[in-house]
Amino acid sequence: MINKGIRVLITGACGSIGSSMVEKMLSLGCIVCAFDQNEDGLFHLDQKYKHNYGDNIKLFLGSVRDKVRLDMALEGVDVVFHCAALKHVYLSEYNPFEAIQTNINGVDNIINASLKANVKQVIFTSSDKAVNPSSTMGATKLLGERLMTSANHHSGDHSTRFSSVRFGNVLNTNGSVLHIFRKQLKEKKLLTITSEHMTRFFITMDQAINLCIYAADNMIGGEVFVMNMGSCTIVDLAKAISKGEPFKYKVIGEKPGEKLYEELVTEVEAPRTALISNVYTVIPETLSMMGPSIVEAYAKIYQDVGRLTKSLRSDKELMSELEIYSYLKANKIVGE
Repeated sequence: MINKGIRVLITGACGSIGSSMVEKMLSLGCIVCAFDQNEDGLFHLDQKYKHNYGDNIKLFLGSVRDKVRLDMALEGVDVVFHCAALKHVYLSEYNPFEAIQTNINGVDNIINASLKANVKQVIFTSSDKAVNPSSTMGATKLLGERLMTSANHHSGDHSTRFSSVRFGNVLNTNGSVLHIFRKQLKEKKLLTITSEHMTRFFITMDQAINLCIYAADNMIGGEVFVMNMGSCTIVDLAKAISKGEPFKYKVIGEKPGEKLYEELVTEVEAPRTALISNVYTVIPETLSMMGPSIVEAYAKIYQDVGRLTKSLRSDKELMSELEIYSYLKANKIVGE
């Protein structure tokens, strides 16, 4: 539960999602431990927030690969938002061993350090690429989710609880397709489209942050929270960002690890996925392995809530061009 005065640690605090989470937690009155291996990024966080928030922001230079450093950083922490990751699909295909070190071993280190420090809640930021993964990055995120869920099996006498949130493509993050399109339009270059048939789920930064807070406020342990979000083709997104102006594009083909559509929930997960307040909750398949208090809590909240009957795919129920533009405009991603 996020309350004023609690101590929150955010890994990957200098990244797009991590830095937005830092700002949000500070605005809510939390004491924020910003943890990252990017020294320059931490310096800029300090310059940006120190004047207004003083000692409420703490800077921790370190890597999630370093168990000892995590043990030190997590002392006295109430809630962890684990945002640190290698997120680029292509780079992870070329460097799979590094992806394993950060995205899998790093998660395991967070779990063990959190148990040792008696952290109350740990929320792992995952991706729709973890659903039926075709890439190294997606596979590491899937294993990260599984580690988070299984941590609730063996927490023993600890009160620490672990859950995950699953994002679609977060609009306007570093290296996102919108950044690429904007740069290409500004330089009057052809827009690069991977495939005319490629579709993706999209979520705004505010929605991503709100999903993390929703998870902290509603988690029982082991579940995966997924926001109900829209999807569209990449071509239609390009049309929307071009504001109706004529544009030309070239098809560059799929990169290693990419697929034409993504999923938020698999067919296997659907029968144990409930929708409450526009958020899907994937109830853990291994619920029977967890403690009685967790099992009882799930029964109390979800027993009478309906379940999905099919998977959620990005190539189904697509947004129209007008809906995409209205969505981008409402979220101040495009102007008039």
